[in-house]
Amino acid sequence: MASFKELDVFQRSIIMVKYIYGVTSDFPPEEKYGIVSQLKRAAVSIPSK
Repeated sequence: MASFKELDVFQRSIIMVKYIYGVTSDFPPEEKYGIVSQLKRAAVSIPSK
């Protein structure tokens, strides 16, 4: 049986998490606890399910 890490959807979700973290690093500091936090939590929740 294959590992969940071999699933295409899992691999793509990890790529998306890395992308979101990269994009949000350029956001202004005042957004750190607003939209940046929400985007990061949402992105990480996908491969965590």
